[in-house]
Amino acid sequence: MYEKTADVFYAALTIFQGYCLQYFLGSFLEARMKNRWNGLCAAGSYVLLRMAVTWFYMPEYEDYRMAVGMLALSLSILSVLSLCFYQAFCPITVFLVVSFQAVSNISSQVSVMLLNQVGAASLDLINRCAGKGMFSSENAVITAFRVSTVGSLFLQYTVIALLLYGSLRKLVEDFREKDYAVSRTELLFILTPAAVSLMICILLRIIMITVEDGVPKMLYDRYPVLILVIPAILLLSLLSILYGVKLFQDMICRNREKSGRIVLENQVSSLQKHMEEMERVYSGIRGMKHDMKNTLAVIQRLSAGDGTEGNGELQEYLAELNRSLETLEVRFRTGNTVVDTLLNMKYHEAVRDMPDFRMDADQLLLPRRIHIHSYDIGVILGNAMDNAIEACRKLKAKEPGADAFIRLSSLQKGNLLILKVENSFDGRLVFQEKEEFPVTDKADRNSHGIGLTNIKSTAEKYQGTVDYKVNGRVFILSVMMKNERSGEDGI
Repeated sequence: MYEKTADVFYAALTIFQGYCLQYFLGSFLEARMKNRWNGLCAAGSYVLLRMAVTWFYMPEYEDYRMAVGMLALSLSILSVLSLCFYQAFCPITVFLVVSFQAVSNISSQVSVMLLNQVGAASLDLINRCAGKGMFSSENAVITAFRVSTVGSLFLQYTVIALLLYGSLRKLVEDFREKDYAVSRTELLFILTPAAVSLMICILLRIIMITVEDGVPKMLYDRYPVLILVIPAILLLSLLSILYGVKLFQDMICRNREKSGRIVLENQVSSLQKHMEEMERVYSGIRGMKHDMKNTLAVIQRLSAGDGTEGNGELQEYLAELNRSLETLEVRFRTGNTVVDTLLNMKYHEAVRDMPDFRMDADQLLLPRRIHIHSYDIGVILGNAMDNAIEACRKLKAKEPGADAFIRLSSLQKGNLLILKVENSFDGRLVFQEKEEFPVTDKADRNSHGIGLTNIKSTAEKYQGTVDYKVNGRVFILSVMMKNERSGEDGI
């Protein structure tokens, strides 16, 4: 009866492991069959292969060759299933296969070592009770033994299943950047804890059973302290796998934030240089305009006194030249030097690629007494303009006759300043799970796709927020900030 019960529990555990496998692989890899049957087939194939291995290979005890062979066979089964049912030709597959096998082995060995002792203690208690005549009959003793054995076995397999599922779920949740292209060094970083854990498990399987006078004995029978030490080592190994992944993900986030900060600093530095250059140019233009108007006035007075026929044409020419000087002004003037510099620079940059590009900033009116740092406004508008111009470029590349435009406006309500940027786009946005904003569709996501994040971080300095919506094929970005000086200065 015990053997049949153990077989039933083992079969149930194997089925559950198959479910965990398809859940784990499916969370990272793209399925080959685009339906729910893919996971079911992967789980079913795993169960059949594991049961076949168990039926054909059941030694009384293992030597090191058997232990190594079983590990190699298990890894091979996982690899084949990954390649058959998922698009697994990528570095992360190595981590998934090794981690699943390591977590499975740790869960089994920890549960078996600890709960076997619990089962042995319960049987010993029943023996003592039977010796003291606390059972009414021999059948009662046998029943107590059976209940204790089955209960211990059930508890053991339940703990294995819970530990396995909980660990895999933790890995799936902590590994947030599942589309991240893992490099070789990064793969080695996250793979090492799982590989070391596997080596520890196989080492324990080799040394835990010793043979004395042809009788196999457990090593912790000779050294009882190992009953606590070995599970502790295994659990620490499991924690190293889980927190290694968490640390890796935190490193990715920090690197992305660092890259965003570098881009932000470069933008501010570039903006400062452009502002200084444009201010110098504007000052020169104003001076030239003033001097030229005075010169033209003198020439007109001198030519008027002659009265010859040619002077009329000269007067008309000089008048036209004077009118041209009147139009010699910058295209956008909001009253803020940084914003004016930025808008003019971005407009001319866009027009070079899109001659029919339109940009309207007539409604972008900044308050006279503005407490928001000019560079912070420049960072917000700079990132917003970059995203909008890139969207217009993509639209024109797909539809050369499409209308490419950007409209900028502002609104002040009390001490709340609202900046709005509207732009045409192709109607396609790329989203990623757990991401607040649409993400870039470019391959290098460390250098691209961080504009909205930079806008949000800058707005938050002024207790602000960022919102967006889509109206047909128009993307509307709204940035709300309090018109109050931030505690930070500049970046």
